[in-house]
Amino acid sequence: MKREWTDLEFPDWTLLPSEAALLANKTGPTRLGFAVLLKFFQNAARFPFSMQEVPTTAVACIAGQVGVAAEEFSRYDWEGRAVKYHRAQIRAFLGFREPTVQDAEELAVWLSEHVLPQGHPDEHVNAAAYQRLHDLGIEPPTPDRLERILASASSAFEERFCTETAGRLPPATLGRLETLLSAAAEGGETAEPEHSPLQQLKTDPGRVGLDNALAVISKLQQLRQLNLPQDLFRHVAPRLLQRYRQRAAVENAYEIRRHPASLRYSLIAAYCWLRAQEITDDLIESLIQIIHRIGATAERRVERELIGTLKQVSGKNTLLCRLAETALANPDGIIREVLFPVVDEQTLADLVKELKSTGPAYRQHVSTVMRASYSHHYRRAIPALLQALEFRSNNQMHQPVIRALDFIKQP
Repeated sequence: MKREWTDLEFPDWTLLPSEAALLANKTGPTRLGFAVLLKFFQNAARFPFSMQEVPTTAVACIAGQVGVAAEEFSRYDWEGRAVKYHRAQIRAFLGFREPTVQDAEELAVWLSEHVLPQGHPDEHVNAAAYQRLHDLGIEPPTPDRLERILASASSAFEERFCTETAGRLPPATLGRLETLLSAAAEGGETAEPEHSPLQQLKTDPGRVGLDNALAVISKLQQLRQLNLPQDLFRHVAPRLLQRYRQRAAVENAYEIRRHPASLRYSLIAAYCWLRAQEITDDLIESLIQIIHRIGATAERRVERELIGTLKQVSGKNTLLCRLAETALANPDGIIREVLFPVVDEQTLADLVKELKSTGPAYRQHVSTVMRASYSHHYRRAIPALLQALEFRSNNQMHQPVIRALDFIKQP
């Protein structure tokens, strides 16, 4: 229990009349010690492991209520028969009992069936165990004993989970999973596990580019060839699956091979299952970035071509207005005699270039450069990306695009 508390966190150390009645025949350190044990158990659902665990603020608060100096608490006997009797009296008053071997076994089973499948961290599992015991009116065991119960529950759950997972994998898939560890099959710890197929799957794709995109597609095809059942982890909590994925990620192929077969297959399957999803996300991001890069590169190239010849005309709206007014005022006049005195010929030429550079002609030029860039460089990657990905949409407005992608992907 915490030694220091804020006002909002401070537990209720107030003795109720029914609780104060238990102190009728107790005096001095015994009276204060009993009251502290009672209130501590109510707040923590267990007895303190030592005198030092009790917050000094709690001792002072309770001492004032029972009429005993707080310093007397240090004289309370924590080892004699009195403290055992006090604990039994408090359990009976609060409706608790001491834990038995059967209680420990039942708690382990409950944790393995209801808590551990959710993939919660150890702190959450520990808290759930205390709450379960509190709900059943059972005094928690010592920390060491509880740790052994949790370890037993964890071992039982993992054995059951891995056995069920491996049992759902076809024999051919099991063989392919073993192949991912093949480079470290011999040689023991002196082998080079970084050369195993599994280790290669762990590498990051690097910067978005043609070669990297093709390498990532190859990894995704390799993962799909494992033929993991589509519903293999459908009912598994994401947190739990991530824990197994992380375990496989930090161990090399040699270390994974040392695990029992069911655990080994479960670790690799969980890693490959989530890795396939990660790579699919990477490919989608690569496709988006490549498309953006093609467009941005084309626009920069066209802008560089125009920047040397383009001269921006200031006040173009005013010039156009003056030209229109002059043309309307002299409908039968000659352009050179009527319009050029208003706006000279060079200014009109610059104005035409500027308008063309920002109008449909500019976009058409950009599109031409984009097509050339695609046909000469990116054509190797984009069809492969489209083949590796599956596109869906429930929006009817997007169905023409979906049908177009299906047409492109046809052999």
